[in-house]
Amino acid sequence: MRSSLSLLTISLLFAAPPPKSGIDTTNFDTTCKPCDDFWRFANGGWMDRNPIPATQSGWGTMSVVREGNKERIRVILEAAALAKNAPGSNEQKIGDLYAACMDTARIEKLGAQPIAANLARIGAIDSRAQLKSALVEFLREGRGAAPVGISGSPDMKNSREIIAAVRVSGISLSDRDFYLKDDERSKSIRAEFVRHVDAQLKHAGLGAGGETLLAFETATAAVMPARAHMRDPYARYNKKDLAGLAALAPEFDWKAAFTALKISHNTPINVAVPKTLEHFNKQLAEAPLETWKLWLQWRVINAAAPNLSAGFADEKFRFFSTVLNGTREPLPRWQRCSDTVDSALGFALGQVFVKKHFPPTAKVRMNVLVENLRATLSEEIGKQEWMDPATRKNAIAKLSAFEAKIGYPDQWRSYSDVAIQRDAFVESLRSASLATRRYGLAKIGKPADRIDWGMTPPTVNAYYNPPKNESAFPAGILQPPLFDMEADDAVNYGAIGAVIGHEMGHGFDDQGSKYDFSGNLKNWWTPEDRKKFETRTQCVIEQFNEIDTGVGLRHNGRLVVGEALGDLGGLALAYRAYKRSLNGQPGPVLDGYTADQRFFLAFARLWGSQSRTEAMLMRLQTDPHPIARWRANATLMNMPEFHQAFSCKRGDPMVREPEKQCKLW
Repeated sequence: MRSSLSLLTISLLFAAPPPKSGIDTTNFDTTCKPCDDFWRFANGGWMDRNPIPATQSGWGTMSVVREGNKERIRVILEAAALAKNAPGSNEQKIGDLYAACMDTARIEKLGAQPIAANLARIGAIDSRAQLKSALVEFLREGRGAAPVGISGSPDMKNSREIIAAVRVSGISLSDRDFYLKDDERSKSIRAEFVRHVDAQLKHAGLGAGGETLLAFETATAAVMPARAHMRDPYARYNKKDLAGLAALAPEFDWKAAFTALKISHNTPINVAVPKTLEHFNKQLAEAPLETWKLWLQWRVINAAAPNLSAGFADEKFRFFSTVLNGTREPLPRWQRCSDTVDSALGFALGQVFVKKHFPPTAKVRMNVLVENLRATLSEEIGKQEWMDPATRKNAIAKLSAFEAKIGYPDQWRSYSDVAIQRDAFVESLRSASLATRRYGLAKIGKPADRIDWGMTPPTVNAYYNPPKNESAFPAGILQPPLFDMEADDAVNYGAIGAVIGHEMGHGFDDQGSKYDFSGNLKNWWTPEDRKKFETRTQCVIEQFNEIDTGVGLRHNGRLVVGEALGDLGGLALAYRAYKRSLNGQPGPVLDGYTADQRFFLAFARLWGSQSRTEAMLMRLQTDPHPIARWRANATLMNMPEFHQAFSCKRGDPMVREPEKQCKLW
């Protein structure tokens, strides 16, 4: 006798499963009250169970996602290395480069041989004329030594055109203040830097010269502007022609350099920091020839060190990772090699990565989130009474022109001109580097396109590009718990929604707000509205200037204001977009937490990260992003919706005094 299923049974069999709450309560530290330290409440249990690994300077949610992606990449690369791929195919190139990197026996046997010719070329310089000629040669061939960089970049006041951009890269440490400050930490870093340089020169068979190099670079650091000053795009815009460039640094043969790089002599040029170029000219004319040779040889060694034998690689790790950031052990070789392939051939690797790990449904759902946030921000801008109608109109025009790139490029970059050989690791990397430089330089003098991405698809990050008025969200970041296809909307809006809002909001932060809807550096605010906007940004600057980070340094509010505004405006926008998505209905209570509570828990989980003291000190000095704990807490201190969700009262540490609460929208 045939059995039959009722319509109710059939509907239950094919009904979508209930959404996950998207939170894991075992991650919480319930001994800490949410209104005392929400970052600790949301993440303390997880952080206690997951101390910072010896191979890391910090560890948290983003780190775990990165590790997961690296495991996925490892599978791809090991398969490509073992397969018999078609010569010249992406799979052949990524597989052979990974295999070359993993061949440590060959790398050890070669020692300094891969850079020996470059070091000898520099050593043979015996006149200032030969020095100047060599600098042009190094600029063309990418030997890692050129103190001047020339690249293509949108004209900040005419973003549809790609012009030449000139910069001076004259220091080895990450910030000028390490050379100039007299505190004990800075003096210790300088002493270790001298030791590091001497060790690397010795590995290359050269004499000591760390003290000489420190003095040479300190002179350059002294003319460099502070990081916070360079947040102003007008300070970075100094347009010249070739004659104007030559007037700044007449000792260098700019015509020969532009000819060597196949750049038209009629191309407009932006010089980000003219003072550093003038200083370069002075050094070229006056610094001893032997000092120049020593510095150029050091530059070659430093650039190649991670890809040379263990003596070079270990010493670079000791200084840059252990001394500066507190990392105890280097990454496993396979992780270093997967990072190398992603850096050198990222879009070849990314093409394989997205086929395996980024389904089309994820892109569709991300687009829904983006468009809901865009519509929400448009509504919010339209309601801002502090903005003049003309300013509101311009802001909405900019938002309407904003483009979000999701997952991966629509058009993949070709690596047909890259030669990868399993028995020539450093040479293969050089071929990839030169191809990337040629690719970028070929765009100079042409209309800007929207093809290129600034991050590879496996990257766990996102960005906003002011001249293009666009953001990119690589497939790498669109993974749980940041973006979970099975989770309830509350946590997706609280996590990846806040990231989308953050990047979208960069178009209206202290830097992005100076670019119009076309990406041109142009004031679109009324004078009165600009003053009101700067009052709102000043609130954030003052808040971060006051925060005690616990390591003896405070944030520099002017350095972190852009990212802090992104967090503040982005979270408020994501919250309102989530509410908008509910169409007036309440969100579900799951795992004992309301939808609003899970929204804020998901946001705090983004920043569930802890850092070594050395890394925190480095970030406070150099990084425009606030420390993770304060990306969560300082943002939430300003949000009445959070206070209501967790019943926080005035006087609680997580509640900033109402008259001091910062708000962008």
